[in-house]
Amino acid sequence: MAADLENWLTPWSYDPPDSVRFGTGALGGIGDPASADPGRHLSLYGTGMQIRFAAVFAFFVPGALLLVRRLPPVNGRTPVTLLAVWAWGLVAGALAVTVSAPWIIASQGNGSYRLLPHLASVSSGGRQIVVVTALVAAAVTVLVARITAKGAGPLPLRDVPVRAARIAATAGTAVVALSSVALSYHPVAATVQTVSLPGLSEPGDLLRQWLLLGGWAGPADGQTGHWFLYRVADALLLAVVWCALRWLPVLLTRATVPATVAGTVSATVVGLLANQVLQMAVTGADSGMRWGWQHLSGSLGNGVPAALTWGVLAGLITVVTLRLAGGGAAGTETVPPPPTTPTEPAPTRLPDRPAV
Repeated sequence: MAADLENWLTPWSYDPPDSVRFGTGALGGIGDPASADPGRHLSLYGTGMQIRFAAVFAFFVPGALLLVRRLPPVNGRTPVTLLAVWAWGLVAGALAVTVSAPWIIASQGNGSYRLLPHLASVSSGGRQIVVVTALVAAAVTVLVARITAKGAGPLPLRDVPVRAARIAATAGTAVVALSSVALSYHPVAATVQTVSLPGLSEPGDLLRQWLLLGGWAGPADGQTGHWFLYRVADALLLAVVWCALRWLPVLLTRATVPATVAGTVSATVVGLLANQVLQMAVTGADSGMRWGWQHLSGSLGNGVPAALTWGVLAGLITVVTLRLAGGGAAGTETVPPPPTTPTEPAPTRLPDRPAV
């Protein structure tokens, strides 16, 4: 357990690994050892870690503010807001690791050798610990937003035609299914892995990371029951995305394009997490937990870059389809009529008494 936790924390630790501390490649002329200038490696590594932590805040704060503003935790929206902000925290962590990856690669002395495979390898690290920290950050954000929203007026649900919402959700889910079902199928994924692009060396790993939400084939034992269990996880991903896209235009205070895209990305990440948790449960039940939960949770948080790619596309398709299907303008809201008070009857005027 200690080794697994250390492996999870290493991508976010300022303590450099041995490959950076002692060097692994040539720095100066031919034959010069990397350890001849160790300060250069350490400086690059420290700069990369500073960029990584700064990028987390730079990516998380605007997205969280947008989600909390358009999806405030009031009127029963609190669980939805928590899940959306949690998923956006995973996206911010993945983007921060990717942005700072060139400095980390250069600090290891091999910045120009197989750059794209190294970029894919470095960018895939540190996902498990981000799942936990993003949940804590989301809980704090939603709590502060809920306290701030006290005393504000009620926010009614938007009036969106049911047929238009269902068509838009189906179109957006079809975009996500293109990756989770078609591209993630084993022969197609192998083709993506071996693709070659002019001017780029070995882009397969990076393309799989940003295009494939998973990877599946038939079970090794050939049993139909096991194949069905593993495919239920893929169906769960699509079901979560469809339900989220169905209710997202209704829950948003204003269904603007940035809010819908951010909500769709969060929905895709939540569906991906549900898929991975179910796969962990199926794998653990199949293996009798002989590998332990640390091994089973090793894939938790993977696929977030692909969820960002397809979530953005699905969000744009959802917005366009919703408007074409008659979903109304982006800012249309249902405003309840003002409360009516019963009219009071006019006072009865008594006849004047005759003077005595």
